[in-house]
Amino acid sequence: MATNDIAEPANLRLLRRLVTALMVVMILGLLSLVGLIVIRFATAPQIQIPDTLTLPGGTVVQAFTRGQGWYAVVTEDQHILIFDAATGKMRQDIPIDTGK
Repeated sequence: MATNDIAEPANLRLLRRLVTALMVVMILGLLSLVGLIVIRFATAPQIQIPDTLTLPGGTVVQAFTRGQGWYAVVTEDQHILIFDAATGKMRQDIPIDTGK
């Protein structure tokens, strides 16, 4: 007599279906997470600076940070521009020595 002739218990069949369903849900969840990460990091983040700041002509912003009463803008031409938060006027222009 072969072992394939024995009937499978109902609770074992239910358990097999539940494990299969869990595997499918986990695979779909993993694919969704990977898709969301790819979509999120595919576009470069846009740096939002306040409208009150008037940057010098031709300035390309590389980074932006806020402090208590001031804003700092790092430019691609290696300068740190410090602005007053209340008025939006530039306080300082600090050149960065890159050592090159």
